Amino acid sequence: MSLIHHGGRLAPMIARYNIPREQWLDVSTGVSPWTYPHTAIAAAHWNRLPEEEDGLEQAARDYYQCQSLLAVAGSQAAIQTLPEVWRKQLELSGDWRAEQMRVGLPQVGYKEHQKAWQRAGWIINHYPPSLDNRFVAGVDALVVINPNNPTGQLYDAKTLLQWQQQLAKKGGLMVVDEAFADVDLSQSISHLCPQPGLVVLRSVGKFFGLAGIRAGFVLAPSQLLSACAYELGPWTIAGPARQICMRALQDTPWQLTQRQRLAAATVRLQALLQPLLCHGASLAGTDLFQTLYSNKAVQWHEQLCADGVFTRLTDEQDGIRFGLVDDEQQWQRLAAAISKLT
Repeated sequence: MSLIHHGGRLAPMIARYNIPREQWLDVSTGVSPWTYPHTAIAAAHWNRLPEEEDGLEQAARDYYQCQSLLAVAGSQAAIQTLPEVWRKQLELSGDWRAEQMRVGLPQVGYKEHQKAWQRAGWIINHYPPSLDNRFVAGVDALVVINPNNPTGQLYDAKTLLQWQQQLAKKGGLMVVDEAFADVDLSQSISHLCPQPGLVVLRSVGKFFGLAGIRAGFVLAPSQLLSACAYELGPWTIAGPARQICMRALQDTPWQLTQRQRLAAATVRLQALLQPLLCHGASLAGTDLFQTLYSNKAVQWHEQLCADGVFTRLTDEQDGIRFGLVDDEQQWQRLAAAISKLT
């Protein structure tokens, strides 16, 4: 299976448009442009193997309000591992039915989920935004991206728990990917974990602007966490990255400031894109990105790239995802490029 393309892959664009790296404005990811300002890391954390007793797990328990969790190398590590782990659990219990097990996935959303479940031998059933109980009744596992990337769609906690209970009664699994939930913690169900048959995935990279340290967490019942830990092996997160992650999770004042500036930047981005809505376009997203849907998406994406502004064209090629920028010069450049779209 071929690799899935993600935002942030600037090198191919440099070659295609013959524009030097330093002249690009990259808004192709949903990663915050404001990075958590970590301080110096003690030499011991570079010299020694990572240790779980360094305070990271406790910081995560406090932040996510969940006692049962596992630190992993970004939520991507869990996305790749969970389908196979859950299949093995079902095989051990005698509940795996070869070529019959179905997983529900959103029609539009982060494609690494589908790739991982297919690889583990699951039948993929796609659901529309109007997901309902009848669909859930027909699958053995369900993946919900909440909020969705790139549509920004949200399901409320009451509905999610209803589906979780519906699946748990028949020994099923629900995975809720909350990679973009940190902008509004009221959207999260992390504090309700652990629950039977419920897995919540959290990312440190997006909200904290720390995608490069590859850190995330799996929130789930202890037996499932043990199985994931066995598959992933030891030292999933480097020692220095663990220290940075721990400090970020503990820094409540910084988190409050981050939410405020992300919200303000989103309002400004929406205002820049507003004139394009008269062309029949629509706008959706979160406080980390906005997706502009239009039948001109491909044309506009190519226009922006030719102007040195790198956006993320959706997999369906019907929308352009814009990330945020963090200084006035970048805002002015983005505004100028958007104003040229027709």
